[in-house]
Amino acid sequence: MSNNPEIGKTVEIDGIKTNYHDMGEGAPVLFIHGSGPGVSAWANWRLNMPVLAERGSRCIAPDMMGFGYTDAPEGLNFSLDGWVAHLSGFTQALGLERFSIVGNSFGGALALAYAIRHPDQIDKIVLMGAVGIDFPITEGLDLVWGYEASLDNMRKLLGVFAYDTGFVNDDLAEMRHRATLRDGVMEKFSAMFPVPRQDSVRMMASPEQDIARIAAPALIIHGREDQVIPVENSIRFFELMPNAELHLFRNCGHWTQIEKTERFNDLVTDFLI
Repeated sequence: MSNNPEIGKTVEIDGIKTNYHDMGEGAPVLFIHGSGPGVSAWANWRLNMPVLAERGSRCIAPDMMGFGYTDAPEGLNFSLDGWVAHLSGFTQALGLERFSIVGNSFGGALALAYAIRHPDQIDKIVLMGAVGIDFPITEGLDLVWGYEASLDNMRKLLGVFAYDTGFVNDDLAEMRHRATLRDGVMEKFSAMFPVPRQDSVRMMASPEQDIARIAAPALIIHGREDQVIPVENSIRFFELMPNAELHLFRNCGHWTQIEKTERFNDLVTDFLI
C-alpha cells in the first residue's frame, strides 16, 4: 500500500493501467481533472471529494491516460476522442450505468464530449473553467500547455492559476514540481498539446450545436479573474445549454474548487443531491 495519497485503486482499460479514487456511497459522481503539468485527480479534488462523499455521493476520480499515475498509450497519440474512449472504458469497467460528471478545465471538455456521445448515462453535469469550445488561446493557457519543468516556472504557473497568492507557497510549488520530474511525465505532457497550441484548443472543442443538445441539468462555475480559461467560455456554455445555471466567483482565478472550497462544495452538493 502506497503512502502517496495520489495513488488509489487500479483498473486496466484497453491495456492502460488506470489510477483512480473511489469513496463514499450513493449516486455516483465522476470527477475529471484539468491538464496542468504534474496534475493528478487527487491533487485537483482532494478538498472536494471527501466532503461530497460524506454528504452522500459516491465520488470517483480517475487519472486520465497520460496524467498522474495512469499509463500513457504507446506512441503518445493523445486526442479528445482517445480520452473520451478511455473514460468510456473506465465507466464500463466500474459498471457505471448512470452518473453525474464534474469537469475541471480540460476535464470540462471531456465532460461535454462524453455527455454528447453518451447522453443516456449523464444525470447532471458540472463545468468549471471549462475548455470545450473554440476560443483564442490565452497567454495563461499557452503557459500551462507549454510548461517546461523548473521550480521557478512552477512558481510562476501557480501564480497564474490562483487569483489569491495566499494559495501559492513554496511547499505547493515543490510538490507540483516533483510530480513533473517522475519518469516520463514531461515527455507525455509535451506530446499532448504541441505547437501551435491553438490547434489543441480546437481539438478539445465540441460543435456548439451538439453542446446545445445536452439536455442534462448543468451547473457552470467560473472565477471572474481566471487567466487560463476566459470567463466568456462559461457564458457561452450558459447560452447554449438549455438547462444550465451559471455561477461566477469574484476575486477568483482558475482554481474555483481550491480558492472557494467551501462555497464550491456547497454549490455542487446542492446541485447534485
